[in-house]
Amino acid sequence: MTTIPADEVRQLKNALPFWLSLLMVPIALTGATVGGWTVLLLPLYSWVMFSILDAITGLNEDNADLSTEDDDLIWYKFITLIWAPLQVIVLFGLLWYVPRTGHLGLAEKIGLFFGMGVISGTIGINYSHELMHQKDRLERWLADILLAMVLYSHFRSEHLRVHHLWVGTPRDPVSARYNEGFQRFFPRVLLGCPKSAWKAEKAMLARKGLAVWHQSNPFWRYAGLQLVMLGLAFWIGGWEGLALFLWQAFVAIWQLELVNYIEHYGLTRRHLGEGKYEHVLPRHSWNAAHRASNWLLINLQRHSDHHYKPDRRFPLLQTYAEAEAPQLPYGYPAMTTLAMIPPLWKRVMNPKVRAWRKQFYPDITEWQAYNKAQNPMPRGS
Repeated sequence: MTTIPADEVRQLKNALPFWLSLLMVPIALTGATVGGWTVLLLPLYSWVMFSILDAITGLNEDNADLSTEDDDLIWYKFITLIWAPLQVIVLFGLLWYVPRTGHLGLAEKIGLFFGMGVISGTIGINYSHELMHQKDRLERWLADILLAMVLYSHFRSEHLRVHHLWVGTPRDPVSARYNEGFQRFFPRVLLGCPKSAWKAEKAMLARKGLAVWHQSNPFWRYAGLQLVMLGLAFWIGGWEGLALFLWQAFVAIWQLELVNYIEHYGLTRRHLGEGKYEHVLPRHSWNAAHRASNWLLINLQRHSDHHYKPDRRFPLLQTYAEAEAPQLPYGYPAMTTLAMIPPLWKRVMNPKVRAWRKQFYPDITEWQAYNKAQNPMPRGS
């Protein structure tokens, strides 16, 4: 592994590959205006092309110099800052245009807004994840706007107040269990995450001596922003526009939860007894050093370092060797596709989980409670 000096990290040419998400805008407009097979270009671009690029460009195991100043990362921050207004224009522009055009059939409209969901999920939610971890209020508001466009605003509370605290324990809904297929994981988190997020915010307000209905509860903001988005969709596109908006939101949520599923599949923290768990370590996240998909996903695949330092901006996230953190065989675009085929997913990943257990926890011989999330809930959760 090589350390990239700060004066090289700050250069525009090194930030530009992370702007490849911008190409999804003209691809979406092409699908809307041309129709036909072009409505499939968005998933082909994000899933197929980047999987091919991963195979061509290989791994990137270089790490940016951590002394790089935040002000030197402006070209990296730029893409996350402009994305929310850009997605508003694309999404609501399509909701205005598509119901009024005569050249798109029903299947084409469904396909086009499937692609829109790929944009608002693969890119929009991912960028919101980067933004919600920052201290700047504008960035956090941009995160809220992006999440409201897919009706998943509670993700911010669940992610910050639950996932980062309790990953790899029974308290975290999105830590996928060993041998749990995505078809079981997905409905479980759809039901469990809103309740988990509400419980976390309620507990935080109680610690401040405030009622759950206090105006500082972020669920008021979440509800308001989501109602605005629903109202705009109906006002601009009528009932058809509203239906297409809901469809792209569902696709985006499905994309998010596919990523959540693969990030910690089968990885658990050691239970120390009486509801105590070991600290989160690099070993508790699956990583992928694949160059091209890390461009698209702004280094989300360097997931262990994100859990170590959640507010570290994406260009500074570090990669780990296999001796420290488990590695996925492919990047997220290929792995999320694999996750949709549970028998194939388990054939590839279950042996890797068992190898991880032998590597890091050779003394644990009984895994049933870990597999079924039956260990005690963490103290203080």
